[in-house]
Amino acid sequence: MMIKKIALAVLLGTLGTSVQASDDFQVEDIQIRGLQRVALGAALTHIPFNVGDTLNEFRVSQSIKALYKSGHFNDIQVFKDGNRVIYRVQERETISEISFEGNSDLKDEQLTQSLDDSNIRVGETLDRTVISGIEMGLEDFYHSVGKYNANVKAEVTHLPRNRVNLKFVFEEGDAAAIEQINLVGNQVFTDEEVLKNIELTYDSPWWDFLAQDRYQKQTLQGDMETIESFYLDRGYLRFKVDSTQVSMTPNKEQVYIALNVTEGEQYTVNEVDFIGDMAGFEQTIRAINPLKAGKLYNGAEVTYTEETISRFLGRFGYAYPKVTTIPEINDDDKTVKLSISVDPGKRIYVNRVNFKGNHVTADRVLRRELRQMEGAWLSNSLVEASKARLSRLPYMETVEFETNQLPGEDDLVNVDFDVKEQPSGSFTAGIGYGSQTNLSLNAGVQQNNFLGTGNRLAFNINTVSYSRAVSVSYTDPYFTVDGISLGGSLYYNEFDAGNANLVEYENKTYGLGVNLGFPINEYVRVNFGLGYKSNGITRLQTYEQIQRFYELYSDPDNPDARLTFETFDLSAGISRSTLNRGTFPTAGSQQSFSAKVTTPNSDVNFFKLNLKTKWYFPLTRDQKWTVLTRFEAGYANGYDTINGNDQILPFWENFRAGGSDTLRGFENNVVGPRAIFRRPTAIGGTPDPVGNGGACCLGPDHDIIDISRNSVGGNALAIGGVELVFPLPFVDEGFSNSVRSSLFVDVGNVWDTEFDIDDYRDLDPNEFIKIDDYSDIGRYRSSAGLSVQWLSPMGPMIFSFAKALKKEDGDDTSFFSFNIGQTF
Repeated sequence: MMIKKIALAVLLGTLGTSVQASDDFQVEDIQIRGLQRVALGAALTHIPFNVGDTLNEFRVSQSIKALYKSGHFNDIQVFKDGNRVIYRVQERETISEISFEGNSDLKDEQLTQSLDDSNIRVGETLDRTVISGIEMGLEDFYHSVGKYNANVKAEVTHLPRNRVNLKFVFEEGDAAAIEQINLVGNQVFTDEEVLKNIELTYDSPWWDFLAQDRYQKQTLQGDMETIESFYLDRGYLRFKVDSTQVSMTPNKEQVYIALNVTEGEQYTVNEVDFIGDMAGFEQTIRAINPLKAGKLYNGAEVTYTEETISRFLGRFGYAYPKVTTIPEINDDDKTVKLSISVDPGKRIYVNRVNFKGNHVTADRVLRRELRQMEGAWLSNSLVEASKARLSRLPYMETVEFETNQLPGEDDLVNVDFDVKEQPSGSFTAGIGYGSQTNLSLNAGVQQNNFLGTGNRLAFNINTVSYSRAVSVSYTDPYFTVDGISLGGSLYYNEFDAGNANLVEYENKTYGLGVNLGFPINEYVRVNFGLGYKSNGITRLQTYEQIQRFYELYSDPDNPDARLTFETFDLSAGISRSTLNRGTFPTAGSQQSFSAKVTTPNSDVNFFKLNLKTKWYFPLTRDQKWTVLTRFEAGYANGYDTINGNDQILPFWENFRAGGSDTLRGFENNVVGPRAIFRRPTAIGGTPDPVGNGGACCLGPDHDIIDISRNSVGGNALAIGGVELVFPLPFVDEGFSNSVRSSLFVDVGNVWDTEFDIDDYRDLDPNEFIKIDDYSDIGRYRSSAGLSVQWLSPMGPMIFSFAKALKKEDGDDTSFFSFNIGQTF
């Protein structure tokens, strides 16, 4: 009735013409005045009558509703001039620009997406009722995270041509701090015993920067569930939180929380039974059930049992089983009977496995990593194994999957993998600085996913102050469909040891190698290799540690002649990896053991053993905070004899330490034993019969010892380290898989187990002490520093700043290093 009266009043407000409410008339013309942005034709489409139609008050009211419903107008008036109907409209403003000010908790991208979902975007009309609701919704969000003083205001600035700028101004304020949390009604456990398990805290020490001492409603809800689980895991089956009181100080800056609880009594399980359909696996399901009669009720164990049975059935295609534990409580004797209901549902089969996000990598390269096959039943363990294998590929940043049921099919699903590739090619480069080597540079190019095939091609040309090298290698990880890999390499290197903090010699090396790898299972591979190498040694500065080796191979008549050694080697190794990602892993471990031995027909006979391991221990659920531990050990020596003398490890094959890939904080190769030079002591002699002067030497026990500052390496190595990996501050969360940092401590050393100090005990005591001080036996080196890693378009980059913690005379520290293409 009210609408009719409004329509009547509108019709009576004609330009100088009065009509009766009951009069109908035929429309001769329709006009709409006030249009600016909306086209006349578009507006007319919303009017439910045309010229020539008979108009009454009902149809007028319907037209007003229709025009408002279009969303284009703020105000509409209708007039009658004769048989003409005139609409006067005021259009809604068009949003010209949207901006945000003062927001830090919510990013601009999040706010823009939220507004877009509410049809508030540039180019659309401004609906003030929606804007008001958004203001309230944003304030409710801030209240949910404890910021009760937060205020959000939408400011509208009018512009020419019916346009507006829309700016949201935020006053976020600080979250209310939790002043105190109290439990009321607990008698069995103290407040401290219960509250130490929850996330919200209060009165935290200043150094506990991970403490959650700001009130958040969602966190409190989670903590109440944690407290309930605490009691249920200890048999208190009737425990409940009766009520929660959250009070706030008048300034809304402090919060007091009180939880009223009823603990109840402990209950013991008196019987465990299974009901339902166990799909033929009843014996196995009963065997894997950890719930036993006579034990205290344990809520976590009940949940674990349900999940274990569900995962077990999921391995055999029952992807959506329903496993529910039904407790039958006897309050008289405080016991509970647990009936586990099992409904496996239908066996689900995989129709297709799809990939998206692989713009470079071919589908077949990803499919060969799959363990879940199309046409087979859906196995959760095989899908997870497929995800793990894809994640460990070095050219994958993230891998996610979901199963989507086919429309109209209750037993068919598609498994859709969504992968995010990372740069597979890298420009490998390094920059280092040390007080002796000064600035050093190296460069190279490699492709871990050559042309999207998953094969690895590397071509490196490296030049530093002590080395010039070129190498090319190619590896096909799937040389056969069974996962047997085949790789080969060619290399050439000119090495100047004197510029590498080693005792002077030059070594020109060239060689080639071939390697075959065989998978043992999902995590373990074995490798076998065959190689050839030629070493040409010149400008050798002999010292005590290699004197015996030099005498075996040098020409007494031409001591400066080039020494050439050709070796053929056989190698074998085994590796295991459970890392969650190929680059920047945060969980899992990796181990490898390798052995290399030269064949008896080689010019020098020796063997080398090497063990490497690293473990990642996540500290948080999101694995952004992780502890990494590393350890490497190596041992090498000669075998067989030559000219009646035992062969020893060639000095150019010695282990070395120091630098960005071993002990950060030390210059390259400075760690380890140093060269010992021994020379006789000469005194003036009696002139000979013809009057020439003479000199003679004292005995060997009077020899003079000189110790070089340069290292010579050794045949034994042990290096370890601990790192705290954490997200780099002030970096957007979207880059968490691409940028990270770590604090590290490295420790280790190199030893020469074949060098016998006792051979020098007959020397002058001062000379022997000099040798003992520099032998490095039983000593170690350590360093600490900060590392920042970044997965750039050119490949992995790492910047390290390190400082030696334990130095010996002659040690030099590398204050920083910068490397591209290298991760730890």
